[in-house]
Amino acid sequence: MLLWASLLVLATAPKPVISLHPPWTTVFKGETVNLTCNGFHFYAPEKIKWYFGNYRKKQETKGNTLEVHESGEFRCQAQGSPLSNSVRLTFSTGFLILQAPHSVFEGDTLVLRCQRRGKEKLIAVKYIWNGKILYNSSKRLDFFIPRASLNNSGNYQCIGSCDKIHVSKSNSKVIKIQELFPYPKLKVTTSQPTEGNSVNLSCETHLHPERLDTPLHFIFFRDSRVILSGWNNSSELQIPIIWREDSGLYGCGVETVTHSIRKHSPLLQISVQRIPVSQVSMETNPPGGHAVEGEILVLVCFMVEGTGITTFSWHREDTKESLGRKIQRSQRAELQISVIKKSDAGQYYCTADNSYGPIRSAVVNVIVKETSGNRSSPITAGTAGGTLSILLLAIILLFFYRCWRKSGDCLQEREAGSPPSPDPGESSHSIRPAQVELQLLCGNVQRKEEDLVYSDIQTIQSGEANTSGILPKHKVSFIPPLFSLLPVPTALYSLFPALLLSSLHPSMPQSSTLR
Repeated sequence: MLLWASLLVLATAPKPVISLHPPWTTVFKGETVNLTCNGFHFYAPEKIKWYFGNYRKKQETKGNTLEVHESGEFRCQAQGSPLSNSVRLTFSTGFLILQAPHSVFEGDTLVLRCQRRGKEKLIAVKYIWNGKILYNSSKRLDFFIPRASLNNSGNYQCIGSCDKIHVSKSNSKVIKIQELFPYPKLKVTTSQPTEGNSVNLSCETHLHPERLDTPLHFIFFRDSRVILSGWNNSSELQIPIIWREDSGLYGCGVETVTHSIRKHSPLLQISVQRIPVSQVSMETNPPGGHAVEGEILVLVCFMVEGTGITTFSWHREDTKESLGRKIQRSQRAELQISVIKKSDAGQYYCTADNSYGPIRSAVVNVIVKETSGNRSSPITAGTAGGTLSILLLAIILLFFYRCWRKSGDCLQEREAGSPPSPDPGESSHSIRPAQVELQLLCGNVQRKEEDLVYSDIQTIQSGEANTSGILPKHKVSFIPPLFSLLPVPTALYSLFPALLLSSLHPSMPQSSTLR
């Protein structure tokens, strides 16, 4: 159990990293190099174990630094951590040495120094890389390669001179530029997603154990020109909804925040699959295809399955008329007929197409009903006409009444002449009217019971002779007192009852003459 616990700790603990001060792995004999055991982010170990001399010798330090004066390979270890990578130091007795740092990563600045023993300085140097002169100068003795790459690895050597006669050549040193992080790989949840679903992308790489604290930025793109996300510190990207138009070659990139190193992944083909349209149907609003004349009718076309941009179109079956279409990314669409007419009654259907061909719905029969307001208009017009007639009659009567009230005429009398004598040959039994006295009363007087105005008095004599001297009975027709007192023509009197009946009963036929 203790063994398993120890292995678990070793597997989870970080690997220590040795740093040098000064940074050179080759120095002159008698100089000192300080080695520091680093890489403990969460705790500071009390003691560090150092291994050297083919790892046979061991030394413990209270701190994490060790002074070295001898050549050899060195490694360090903290309690519960694995061993670090080895560092080889060389203490040279030569006249001229080439100094280089222990580890150089791509993107770093590679510094090479040609160093002479003693106080005498060099006046000119040459740097050789893989047998080729890389740099030759008498002004600047150090050589810099900014943003070193893996191609800068190789065998280096320097040649220096203190004067024009004495020239020295240094030791050769193999320098290997280490990879900071490998080329990333793009991974997706699926390379053939269904349209409308989400897709997760991840850009996978890892830093070298000695540079775990190096910050990186990531980018995702499609077809090498469509940027899906700008440079940021997230190595993952989610596409919430992917469409068939998003199919293409996808890739990602990784770079250091200093822009010294940038690498891109191989491109990965993503083909988005579209679901064809199926089970198309159409409904109406109002439901059941029952529309009302003058109101709005909405035709709703929808499908049960189908993804992507869909073209919806509406048609009339009986007239072969195309009513309109809409292109949208949806499973339903609406077409509105603003004002429905009686002539719009008929058979309608819709289609949906997302590039696999149109799928048609069943036919819906639309019935248009008339509004109730159209049927009641004649009755309303008759009622309005009758009301107007009554109002007009009342105005006329009021006008003549006011005229009668203002009239100040006196009583006029007219005596009729004696009746003419009958012809000798005429029978005494014949009927003929006898003229009697006609009186017209007018004036500003109060009517009494006897103040009747006779408009026509006719005496009808009987077949027998009237010898008694007594007048026969008379047949009298009269006009009501109100009309008799108004100074209007007789024809207008006969017109008032007709107007009154017409206003009260608009549907009753009107007679041109009243008897």
